[in-house]
Amino acid sequence: MPELPEVETVRRGLQPFMEGATIARVEQRRPDLRFPFPENFAQRLTGRRIDSLERRAKYLIVHLDDGLGLISHLGMSGSYRIEQDEEETAPGVFHHERSRNTTHDHVVIHVESKERVKSRIIYNDPRRFGFMLFAEPGALNTHKFIQDLGIEPTGNRLDGALLAKLFENKNAPLKAALLDQTLIAGLGNIYVCEALWRAELSPLRVAGSIAGENSEPTPMAERLATSIRSVISDAIAAGGSSLKDYRQTDGELGYFQHSFSVYDREGEPCPRPACDGTVTRIVQSGRSTFFCPICQH
Repeated sequence: MPELPEVETVRRGLQPFMEGATIARVEQRRPDLRFPFPENFAQRLTGRRIDSLERRAKYLIVHLDDGLGLISHLGMSGSYRIEQDEEETAPGVFHHERSRNTTHDHVVIHVESKERVKSRIIYNDPRRFGFMLFAEPGALNTHKFIQDLGIEPTGNRLDGALLAKLFENKNAPLKAALLDQTLIAGLGNIYVCEALWRAELSPLRVAGSIAGENSEPTPMAERLATSIRSVISDAIAAGGSSLKDYRQTDGELGYFQHSFSVYDREGEPCPRPACDGTVTRIVQSGRSTFFCPICQH
């Protein structure tokens, strides 16, 4: 499933083509994806101007000039590509390959910029686990998929003090707590593994153990907050992670997969200097966890 850096890369790739443009026509080629499309989906979008594109956790939100919000989630296999005449670009890069089989093109949004440049924004999703839903004007923050999301992991507000407060008295493993979207929104499996390695913390550690007395931050909480912010920032700067051939808007591959320290590196030496450990894979809540049992404790 695309994680926050990949979704942010998609947003940045779509932004120049969509923000300020008018939706001239919408092709809805099936009645549903993961959920049925909203009633009058194409009609309500047609003729509207796109004011801005936002990312909240792993959701893309298209803000329209009448206050309507279009919430898009890529699910397991969803992706966008942009076509102008005979040229095609694909914003965003992912750990797993994205499809370009036109059989799975389920929504085509025809837009025209203020400069009269026409583009086709195409949503492709072989497994159809993504979705597009409306947030009515003024109701985005109370939408069922948005209202319970926690803090974003990309700003300075996420610090050791906040982590200590969030995780105080929590007996769940630290990795499970980091994946709880009601606490921190947008963190996924790949980047949690990487952040825990950078912070030298075991994914098996009890989450509450990084909080001191009276929710005071410990050095562990401070290290973890710094590691989360840095790994997300580094991944966005690298254009996300792609182990196959899915490309960004400019045609380049994402490179963060070449910087993985532990993720998907089972059996390899730990890359931390002076550590003689070996990257280990375990399963937590049905997901693979990669870590070094020597330097992560």
